[in-house]
Amino acid sequence: MRLSCSAIATVFTALVFAAIPQLNAQATQYAEKPPLLVGAAWYPEQWPESQWDHDLSLMEAAHIDVVRVGEFAWSTMEPSEGHYDFAWLDRAIALAAKHHICVVLGTPTAAPPAWLTTKYPETLRVDENGVRDEHGNRQQFSFTDPLYRRFARDIAEQMAIHFGHNPDVVGWQLDNEYGNPSFDPTAKAQFHAWLQKKYGTIASLNRHWATAYWSQTYDNFDEIPVREDGENPALLLEWKRFVSDTWKSYSENQIAAIRPHADPRQFITTNTMGWFEGFNEYTVHSVLDIAAWDDYIDSDRYDYLANGAAHDLTRGYKMKNFWVMETEPAFVNWRPTNTPLQKGEVRDMAWQAIGHGAETVEYWQWRSAPNGQEEYHGVLVGADGTPVPVYYEVQQVGKEFAEAGPEIAGTSPHSEVALANDFDSRWAIGFQRHSAGFDPVNEMLAFYKPLRQQSQAVDMISIDTPLDGYKLVELPALNVISQATADRLMAYVRQGGHLLLGPRTGMKDEYDALEPQRQPGPLVDFLGGRVDQFYALDYAVPVSGELGDGTANIWAEQLSVQAPDAKVLLTYGKSNGWLDDRPAVITRSVGKGRITYVGAWLDAATMGRLTQQLLQQAGVQPILPGVPEGVEVCQRSNAEKSVLILINHNTKDEHVGLPEPMRELIGEPGIGSQETVSAVDLPAYGVAVLETQK
Repeated sequence: MRLSCSAIATVFTALVFAAIPQLNAQATQYAEKPPLLVGAAWYPEQWPESQWDHDLSLMEAAHIDVVRVGEFAWSTMEPSEGHYDFAWLDRAIALAAKHHICVVLGTPTAAPPAWLTTKYPETLRVDENGVRDEHGNRQQFSFTDPLYRRFARDIAEQMAIHFGHNPDVVGWQLDNEYGNPSFDPTAKAQFHAWLQKKYGTIASLNRHWATAYWSQTYDNFDEIPVREDGENPALLLEWKRFVSDTWKSYSENQIAAIRPHADPRQFITTNTMGWFEGFNEYTVHSVLDIAAWDDYIDSDRYDYLANGAAHDLTRGYKMKNFWVMETEPAFVNWRPTNTPLQKGEVRDMAWQAIGHGAETVEYWQWRSAPNGQEEYHGVLVGADGTPVPVYYEVQQVGKEFAEAGPEIAGTSPHSEVALANDFDSRWAIGFQRHSAGFDPVNEMLAFYKPLRQQSQAVDMISIDTPLDGYKLVELPALNVISQATADRLMAYVRQGGHLLLGPRTGMKDEYDALEPQRQPGPLVDFLGGRVDQFYALDYAVPVSGELGDGTANIWAEQLSVQAPDAKVLLTYGKSNGWLDDRPAVITRSVGKGRITYVGAWLDAATMGRLTQQLLQQAGVQPILPGVPEGVEVCQRSNAEKSVLILINHNTKDEHVGLPEPMRELIGEPGIGSQETVSAVDLPAYGVAVLETQK
């Protein structure tokens, strides 16, 4: 069993720790700071200084260890052009330190001051229709404008000179939630230059984009339109890539200002937004020290599997532990109906974040703002300065992080299975869905959920991540595939890997052009089969075979077998005539491994049975077998120790037996902790944190 100490110390350690990049899993690089942090977004500039100590006292009582400050305070830091005032921030940081609270400083470039946008209106963003933004919101700047970048660099540099060696400042957050691109003349000119650098000649671009279609042929790069939809798919894909490179350079502009003046222990990051697909997160994160994201529930009910997938996605940006820079204290203010999390789910979410590799969980925000666009958003403390009910649940989280932190320090999640997230493919499908129901993220989750439930650990990786050390790799819809990527995948299978391809895989080359050999493109011969035709579905189609009976929904591909050793696992039943009795899922053993192609969006039960078969063939065992449905198992480990986190996401009590005695690191209220147990009883939304005995 992977859970046993001896296994971790031998085979599992040798396999995983040699293959996967590791992070010194400490919330900060300051040894005197706690190994796990609870935090909040604090805005001292919004409140009289006489109230600061009261706020910080309540934070300390709630075991809050870190605050993020400054990310919207440009007008307070630089009240007029070139005149800086950091004295108030000096006092805020010093007062926080007296309450044993450290600071992440946000550069305030997400919200430029009115003096800047009034004097220099060219710094404002222009939307796709040519309308320039106005002052009064946030993210209203142009991410390409040289003047705006100069002001952003200057404020970041002045902050770094002033705070770069303050021992209570442990890190930097650049800007806040990078968002919409700009379509101003500078952005367009930079895009044209970017294309010319990539393609060299306009003839090369015309060839790869097949611009003879609809007389789109261009005579020079300046003729190319700049839009996010309704254009040649190749143009749309390249625009997304350009936007990604531009946000990367936007980060580099501030990093270059901060790093020469900052203590090397101070990390630099930015806060991202889960499945947001405005740019390639791997590109943007390539210049950051750690990944961080804002964990908000965007539906009426908390889906723990979907939320866990977003944590794994974020961990995969750097293949390292990460921070949750913001999360909701019970509710938000931007959904149609802002229902609260159930009592207990805030704690549930906090421990899930840790289980998936977070080092810090910060809440947005600490105290209700006296005014502004987010007055109704959840908080820990009301506008009157007294705690709201969720404060006490966060207080419990802080106490437990302090109890378990020393044993969790230095550990990370590890997995033998991976699921690839590819922005090019998500974008390409989004440009031409063909079926409104084919949402690339939902399709990824359809693969992720049974994989996570059965293996209990999944790495969400880039398609460029080395695959050594993974027994099973799943590519839900790798729509865009280059020959180089295909060669890597084939080598992985030949060397013993198990590869699962989902529908729409291998349809496009790296220029978003259709592969002439049909799907899965350069993998057709290797698979020993291909897609003869694809169909959008408006009703369920039956499938049956070795995996039992089920249905295909949303999307179905008519497959054909072209190699004698390729095996059919599922066949379509009677439906539209084209699919009748044709293969839906095929598999083939190649070299030491296996490749499987799923041509349909399968129902959850059938996908679960397929996942079970793949895991068995790959030799992947669950971390803790036999847990009740709805109880999540997370494991964090290193070469010396292993910590198990069990979370009951159900509304009823659950009993979980353990394969060996383990030491409890936290206790439910009134029960106590540090006991050695052979089983745990988890109440609704209950959590157990357990260390294996040595």
